[in-house]
Amino acid sequence: MKTIDKIPTGKFNRTSKLVSTGAKIGGNYLKYYSKKAFNPSLDKEELNKDNASDIYDSLKDLKGSALKVAQMLSMEKSLLPSAYVEKFSLSQFSVPPLSAPLVRKTFKKYIGQYPEDLFDEFSKDSINAASIGQVHKAKKDDRELAVKIQYPGVADSISSDLAMVKPIAIRMFNLQGQDNDRYFQEIEGKLLEETDYILELEQSERISEACAHIPHLRFPKYYKELSSEKIITMDWMHGKHLSEFTKTDFTQEQGNKIGQALWDFYMHQLHNLREVHADPHPGNFLIDENDDLIAIDFGCVKKIPNEFYEPYFELAEPENINNREVFQQKLRELEILREDDNEAEIEYFSDLFHEMLSLFTSPLHEVDFDFGNQEFWDKVQNLSKKYSSDKELRKMNSNRGSQHFIYMNRTFFGLYNLLNDLKAQIKTVNYKLYN
Repeated sequence: MKTIDKIPTGKFNRTSKLVSTGAKIGGNYLKYYSKKAFNPSLDKEELNKDNASDIYDSLKDLKGSALKVAQMLSMEKSLLPSAYVEKFSLSQFSVPPLSAPLVRKTFKKYIGQYPEDLFDEFSKDSINAASIGQVHKAKKDDRELAVKIQYPGVADSISSDLAMVKPIAIRMFNLQGQDNDRYFQEIEGKLLEETDYILELEQSERISEACAHIPHLRFPKYYKELSSEKIITMDWMHGKHLSEFTKTDFTQEQGNKIGQALWDFYMHQLHNLREVHADPHPGNFLIDENDDLIAIDFGCVKKIPNEFYEPYFELAEPENINNREVFQQKLRELEILREDDNEAEIEYFSDLFHEMLSLFTSPLHEVDFDFGNQEFWDKVQNLSKKYSSDKELRKMNSNRGSQHFIYMNRTFFGLYNLLNDLKAQIKTVNYKLYN
């Protein structure tokens, strides 16, 4: 794979890249409709593949928050065409890496030494390259190490990237009113945190220690003396990425073992720590030779305030979901129902969220739940299709819900998808053993 010596960081350069990509997409549509004129039965598979490739090729050069969006979208299996999911999933660990001279320059700037002076061995070529940083293999005092190096300029481009995305998101999600800035501030804040490797090291050590007692769950050791705000060093962990593992012919027993560790890890964080690893995509987990789960990235951690945690999980209880008065009160506490809603909006969104929550919280209502159950996923996909094509929803003010929903929902959707990939049968209250 080619390496890169420079990442576009200026607003003009990054905007120009996206504009040129938009022109390519326009050409793809023109080509599609020209073919469809002669073949009315032509589907959009080729169009989706062309668009996905052009968008991904643009984002992988921009890196940073632009590529992070693709990474997040690759998890939305029930919402995106498969061509986008397949292409965007490459953003987890397959993008052009930084060149060796740029890596050496980054080390000298942020640690004061070149990597060959700091380590006994250091691979000049990266092992993995993803959205915000790339990983190199190193050795020091007979220890195998993973060294993650942040791409230059990533933090500086986050605000301008989100400014470009904001008008599109407002139109797509019908975010009316003046208070939609809180959603973008939540995303911007989390992305900026992910560029602070000193914070990531502290989060990694804290959560690893708090979850170390959960069976079949492992973490690397982190090395503060070999880390800085743009470089983080940890033990090299041997194993397959979760996405690689799920493509193998694994047994139900293996899927259950790994899935249970994953579930217990997340539920312990949510309910006992009140903070959570909010980036559950396959690139952040390895499976070792003993079928133990290894968590390797804590750049995105969401703290959960009590005023959100309590009504959020109270809405997961059937007696509250099915009591209209209590249900609407919880929706108000979570800012889903608004003070300025009219009667039609109150009834519409009460019904919508009742249907959604009855489905999405169903795993929490059972002692045992099978995430490989296709009936459950068919219902999820049907619900997504129903509301994505609902013309009535477009007329409603969709700027609703606490900003904390963004990363909490991302966490649950990501977790459910990983458990589905594992076809895991889970004991949902098992995490209570590890308080």
